[in-house]
Amino acid sequence: MGDSFTNAGYNPFGNDADFLLHNLVYDSAVAIYACNTEGTIIFYNTAAATLWGRTPNLQKDRWSGAYKVYGPDGKKLAEEEFPTALTAKGLNRTDQSEVIIERPDGTNRKLLVFPKVLYNAAGEITGTHATLVDISDRTSLEERQAFLSSIVESSDDAIVSKDLQGIITSWNIGAERLFGYTAEEVMGKSITILIPKPRLSEEDYILGQVRKGEKVDHYQTVRLNKYGKEILISLTVSPIRDKQGKIIGASKIARDISEEVKVQNAVYQYTRDLETLNSISRAISSKLDVQSTLQQVTDASKEVTGAAFGAFFYHLVEVDGTIKTRFTVSGYPAEALKHLEMPRDTPLLHPTFNGNEIVRSDDIRKDSRYGQNYPYYGMPHGHLPVVSYLAAPVVSAKGVVMGGLFLGHPEPGKFNVHHESLISNITAQAAIALDNSRLFEEVKALSAKKDEFIALASHELKTPLTSVYGYLQLLEKKPDSKMASLFVDKSVKQLDKLNKLVSELLDISKIEAGKLQFNTELFDLGELVQETVESFRFSVNSHDISLNRPAYPITVKADKQRIEQVIINLLSNAVKYSPNANEVFVQCEKKETVATISIRDEGMGLTSSQQQQVFTRFYRADNTSGIAGLGIGLYLSREIIERHDGRINVVSEYGKGSEFVITLPLPKTP
Repeated sequence: MGDSFTNAGYNPFGNDADFLLHNLVYDSAVAIYACNTEGTIIFYNTAAATLWGRTPNLQKDRWSGAYKVYGPDGKKLAEEEFPTALTAKGLNRTDQSEVIIERPDGTNRKLLVFPKVLYNAAGEITGTHATLVDISDRTSLEERQAFLSSIVESSDDAIVSKDLQGIITSWNIGAERLFGYTAEEVMGKSITILIPKPRLSEEDYILGQVRKGEKVDHYQTVRLNKYGKEILISLTVSPIRDKQGKIIGASKIARDISEEVKVQNAVYQYTRDLETLNSISRAISSKLDVQSTLQQVTDASKEVTGAAFGAFFYHLVEVDGTIKTRFTVSGYPAEALKHLEMPRDTPLLHPTFNGNEIVRSDDIRKDSRYGQNYPYYGMPHGHLPVVSYLAAPVVSAKGVVMGGLFLGHPEPGKFNVHHESLISNITAQAAIALDNSRLFEEVKALSAKKDEFIALASHELKTPLTSVYGYLQLLEKKPDSKMASLFVDKSVKQLDKLNKLVSELLDISKIEAGKLQFNTELFDLGELVQETVESFRFSVNSHDISLNRPAYPITVKADKQRIEQVIINLLSNAVKYSPNANEVFVQCEKKETVATISIRDEGMGLTSSQQQQVFTRFYRADNTSGIAGLGIGLYLSREIIERHDGRINVVSEYGKGSEFVITLPLPKTP
């Protein structure tokens, strides 16, 4: 750089002593320069030139040797706005000014300028000098600290620092939002004000990790807010070190994960529920044992709802038509129910056993329907201690109530809306299981009846064939015998019987194929009934057939031959199934828009379960094994009448006889 005084052409120090001082200033690490009253640079040291990044142009530069000068706000300053210029004019009111200089290489430095007035020995102002301090690094550090501080303050997470004794030393806005305390309320207090008493040992563990210089990462725990409410948080704790690397405290970042955990739990619960429903579906599709399937349903319901015990009561139709109530239990032995009565249709149980609604109660003892029935007026002795209560009906696709699922817990408030929805889905699956079981039992029963029918059909068809064959053999041996006409008459009767059996079988085949045809016409139903009864009397000598019909005509539009077929079948059954009686009563009448035919006997009668099945294909009552028949006559009769838009019903009392009633619609008058 050379001698700055020589280059400046001026020695402000004047003598040797001053020159010695000049050398000390020139070699100083502190950047110093001086200007005359015109702003021309008359002195600068090496440190100043280094800071500027250039050698100043003494002919051109004024008030500063920097390439460009800007204010703190980044605005470029004119020469007369430089701190040294303002000081020379007495306009600078501060001892220091902050500027930004741009160097020729494009880099910037932030400086503090300390300008002073220069005086000569006479006290006259000869210019200014300035000391320059580079504060770029310090400013960057401050900016970084300010930036980090702003991040901490604006963070949604709670960020807290504490010393090694657990005393809170900083507290951001996020912590205030999460815990409810302001910084003023917690600074200088122990962090344990946030920790529930059962979890105080966690703080010892955390401080132990910090003292070892180890980080505690994503530690899920519970903390208290200002109002004592527990908050589920994820906690990350890191050691704080001083400049020498010594651990002096810890920083804590706490995040409220209540909603996150709630969503996770909901997903887990949904997955668990789905797995339960799928397991029930698999059981229903793979098992035909209804008791085993419903036991799985009961166990699964208890598990997914958190119930202490559960019971599934269901109605099962036996092969003979009787209905029995069975049950499965979970959470206690089945023997516990054996000494108790089956559930009755009480006001509390009525909504379940009638399929009205799901009943859920936090405390069933407070329900107005509870404890209203004799003889217990509450829980029977030895009954499970049910407080929380959840019950759902099991209803088939056709709306038939098939049973009910009951869940209980000895503590209150254990069931919620989610459990209610879940049980609704489970009972729908259970209804499918019961329907499948019923269909399976029906198929088994139908298969058994089919086998029975084949055996009966074989016997019924073989019997007349054998008889005809025997009579023909006798005729062959004695063609001129006086008995020939009798043999022919008996053969014709057997062939009539055989023809009737074959016709009925063909009719069933046509019904199955949807090809049973009807030739309808208008005729007097009363007249047809009378003709049929009179004709039937000639073939029966064991019973008197009495008929009651009006004198006026009862006109219907129907297939005359098919209606006659039904009447003959009912008359035949009345005689066949009343072997110990001798009368059959027939009545034909007109009632408003319908015509009716009733045929009543005084025979065996039917039980209620037999009445429900008597029109079923191949059905034969258990006590009729010694009476001929295939179990298809009443089935055909029902099909024929219903295809005329009519109805056929039976009213019977076991041991006292039966009455079959046919109802046919009257034709509409034009």
